Amino acid sequence: MNTDLETQKPRAALGLLSGGLDSILATRLLLDQGIRVECVNFHTGFCIQGHTGAMRNPEPGAKPARHDALHAAQLLGIKLHMIDIAEEYVKIVTNPKHGYGSNLNPCLDCKIFMVAKAWALKEQLGFDFIFTGEVLGQRPMSQRRDNLPHIEREAGVEGWLLRPLCALRLPPTEPEKRGWVDRQQLKGFSGRGRKDQMALAKQFGLRDYPSPAGGCCFLTDVNYSRKLQDLWHFRADRAYTIEDIVLLKAGRHLRPTPRFKVIVGRDETENNFLAGFRAGRWSMQAVELAGPLVLVEGHPDAEDLALACRLTARFGQGRHLAEVQVSIEGPGQQEMRLVTPLPAAEIPPEWYI
Repeated sequence: MNTDLETQKPRAALGLLSGGLDSILATRLLLDQGIRVECVNFHTGFCIQGHTGAMRNPEPGAKPARHDALHAAQLLGIKLHMIDIAEEYVKIVTNPKHGYGSNLNPCLDCKIFMVAKAWALKEQLGFDFIFTGEVLGQRPMSQRRDNLPHIEREAGVEGWLLRPLCALRLPPTEPEKRGWVDRQQLKGFSGRGRKDQMALAKQFGLRDYPSPAGGCCFLTDVNYSRKLQDLWHFRADRAYTIEDIVLLKAGRHLRPTPRFKVIVGRDETENNFLAGFRAGRWSMQAVELAGPLVLVEGHPDAEDLALACRLTARFGQGRHLAEVQVSIEGPGQQEMRLVTPLPAAEIPPEWYI
C-alpha cells in the first residue's frame, strides 16, 4: 500500500515526443495533472524533417520549415532531449525481428527499441515513468491491442509505460495504481480517426500543430523504400551509411545498368545539396546552361559515363540543342565533353528507381 508521503511526492515523467498532435496532447494531459514532464526525440536518419527542409525549394506561401518536436517542446514549455540513434538503428532496419510493414518500416522493432532507449534515459535522469502518445488501433503494427503489451515486455518496461490518450481502454499502469496519475483525467481514444484528438486540441487552445497522420518516417514511403531496396540489391549488402540514406532523399534516381546509378538534382536547392556529396563519385553539370548537378555512383565504364553525360544534358535547358558541353569531375579526373542530349523517348521507364 502506498503511503501518503509517496502519493503526495511530486512525480516526473519522460515522454517520447515526435511533435505530432498525439504526442503533444499526451504531454499536455500529464502537465495538467501537475506532473513534471520532459521529453525525448530520437533521430534515426530516416526522419522526414531531418533533411527535406534543407534540400527543397519551399512552395510559394508555404510556412518556413521547422522541426516539429522542437516546436512542440517550445509550445508546451518543456525540456526536450534530442538523441541521435542513427548508427544503432542500422540493425533495426536491416534485420527487424518482427518484419516490415507495408514498405521497409520496421514499426514494431522500432517502437520496442525507442521505448527501451527512453527507459534507459529515464533511469539515468531519475524520472518515475515513461509515456507515449500512442492510440490503440491507430497504427496497423505497433498499436494493435495484442502488440502493445508485447512492446512493453520486450522493452523491459511492463507496467511502466503510460499511454495517456488511450489509457482508459487498457489495464491500469503502475503510475495509475500508485496514485501518481489520476486515471479519470486520461482518455480512451481508439481507432484511426482524429476527431477526438482535434476536439481535445481545441479544448486546450492548441492550433499550431502538424497535420494529423502526416507521417514522419521515410521508411513508410513507397518511393523511398524502393530506392533503399535498389541500393541493397545492387550492392548485395543490406548495410548502409548515413550518407547513403541521406542521398536517397534527394533528386531523381535512375539506374541504366547494374553497374551504376545516376542522381539528378531537380532544382537549385537540390543541386547545392548534392554538391556536398561529390567526393568519391563522378559529378557532371552542363556548362553555361541552367540544369542539374548529376552524381554517378557505382562502377561505370567509359560508355556508362558517356550515357550519364547525355542524361545530364537531357535534364537541363540544353535538352533541345544539338550538342551541350558537360563538365565532368571524377576520381582524379576533370574534363569537358561535347554531347548530344539523350532524347526522352530513349529513357526507359524502368530506369527510374
